[in-house]
Amino acid sequence: MLPRRNFLKTVGKAAFLSLLNCNLVQKKPNFIYILADDLGYGDLGCYGQKEIKTPVLDLMAEQGIKFTDHYAGSTVCAPSRCCLMTGMDSGHAQIRGNGTVPLRESDRTIAEILKSNGYKTGLVGKWGLGEKNSSGEPTKKGFDYFFGYLNQIHAHNYYPDFLWENEDKIPLNNKVKIIDSGYAKGIGGAAEEKNVYAHDLLTYKALEFIENNCSAPFFLYLAYTIPHANNEAQGVLGVHGMEVPEYGIYKNKNWPEAQKGHAAMITRMDHDIGRLIKKLQELQIDRNTLVIFSSDNGPHREGGNDPDFNDSNSIFRGIKRDLYDGGIRVPMIARWPGKIKSGLTSDLPCAFWDILPTLAEFASAQIPPNINGISLVPTLTRGRQKKHDYLYWEFHEGKASHQAIRLYEWKGIRKSPDGKLELYNIESDPGETNNIAKQHPDIVKKLELILNQGRTESEHWPLKFG
Repeated sequence: MLPRRNFLKTVGKAAFLSLLNCNLVQKKPNFIYILADDLGYGDLGCYGQKEIKTPVLDLMAEQGIKFTDHYAGSTVCAPSRCCLMTGMDSGHAQIRGNGTVPLRESDRTIAEILKSNGYKTGLVGKWGLGEKNSSGEPTKKGFDYFFGYLNQIHAHNYYPDFLWENEDKIPLNNKVKIIDSGYAKGIGGAAEEKNVYAHDLLTYKALEFIENNCSAPFFLYLAYTIPHANNEAQGVLGVHGMEVPEYGIYKNKNWPEAQKGHAAMITRMDHDIGRLIKKLQELQIDRNTLVIFSSDNGPHREGGNDPDFNDSNSIFRGIKRDLYDGGIRVPMIARWPGKIKSGLTSDLPCAFWDILPTLAEFASAQIPPNINGISLVPTLTRGRQKKHDYLYWEFHEGKASHQAIRLYEWKGIRKSPDGKLELYNIESDPGETNNIAKQHPDIVKKLELILNQGRTESEHWPLKFG
């Protein structure tokens, strides 16, 4: 070990004081949940990707556990994130499609549960569950600190002219041309003058949050926007929407420009996740911190991106906005040195709504009654795992409704307009290519019964079949 004087010279006084504060007491575990945006199951090397380089996440999988049958809450961002935050599936959650419907005061989030149990809580990145002055603002839903985007369409822009810090707008040195898009009038757009890349700023704020709060147990929800497209960039500037400062190692690839951007975004995010892990190691809290990585839904075909170019959805059918597995089956990697054994793989069917009870159990907090999630602590610690009876989804957009269910090896899907059930054996036919509903009328009847009864009615999201 270095003498104290040399050690101070090496790490710096401020870093030394942070290190000292972070190790004053043994405490409850820290949690960092990192969420990518529109990252496909097949976009990571550890899930089979051949061209896009993700060495940090690949190493995380080697050092921890990789889930092969993990599912997002929905197939677009807002409802998926609602399921993550509340432990409810999309048949019971408040938000079941994109829009401006906020979380209610009665919706209890992961952050609220952990905060009430002594945690410092931070959200850095994209929220999408409540606008300014609504009941769903992050600082009203348990987060001590928030920096990022409130609105999904605002989050399309990687060079915005402002971001939110708690309840305040923080101006950024970018010049943005606004174009109305969807339900967020006056907020979608693309930068004509680019100086500050928001993703880099999110990483900086995440590192800052860890340093500032490492002396108490903390929960950081790091909701990156990579690799979502800036859908407005083509309309505003006539360029692809995979915005990134540089293409890096993909610069000289004989690829379309959008594909270079897509790959460069993912590799940039991977590098920055490495910076976060390095910070945990520097502060000597690595062995007391559970880090989880996932994505909010399947890959997109937006902003010039072609999800087939690098096989973003792997062997699965469908992409974002589909309830086939390509739209909802996502990577999940969990790393916790000394707690989670390295090199594990789990094929347990699980979903976003399982994260809340998992973190609550690790934190010795009370798990709310009547949620849809179950704790994954036994799987992470090699105990005896309770399993779901089934996994349920519904998704609403425009005049269409979609439902899906996974019951062991069976996957059922109903779509507008007729709502006729498609049936697949997800184990023998993971690509959902062979609809076997006619061969199994008994299974169809069983799944239809669950689809009819396994949800609550919603004034905002009625089913639209027939």
